[in-house]
Amino acid sequence: WLPFWRRSARICWQDRIIGKEGMNMLNAFIGGICIGLGAMLLMLVNGRIAGVSGLLYRSFNDPRRHYWALLFLAGLCLGAVIHLGISGQPAPIFAQSLSTLLPAAFLVGVGTRIGNGCTSGHGICGIGRLSQRSIVATILFVGTAFVTVFVHSGLGGL
Repeated sequence: WLPFWRRSARICWQDRIIGKEGMNMLNAFIGGICIGLGAMLLMLVNGRIAGVSGLLYRSFNDPRRHYWALLFLAGLCLGAVIHLGISGQPAPIFAQSLSTLLPAAFLVGVGTRIGNGCTSGHGICGIGRLSQRSIVATILFVGTAFVTVFVHSGLGGL
């Protein structure tokens, strides 16, 4: 039984990591490490939290003083472009129209100002610092996302 289990586990591991899906789990793992390292380096070098909404706000509010925020954001975008070029995966296609995406993006922006940050600031940096406020905010973000998807998909297919 044990050799069968080992063989099955190995096959399952290979299918999930190196399988047909283009190494999705490995890509996610490496991406998570890169995000964590980037957030850690920004904190160590600049003493700043890598909350993307705050960086975006700072870079537009006072671009000369916060040029480093523009560089950080450009690096995020460039990293995605490099990944698409190296991986050979197709660029994402949005199923919704621009007239749906723009108001949604505006609401997300309003929410990040009301919540004093976004998922990157609270979920990655705040939880990493064991901030109670960030833990509660992340639970609310994720819970709201679950409810939104449930309602948008027709109450879970009912």
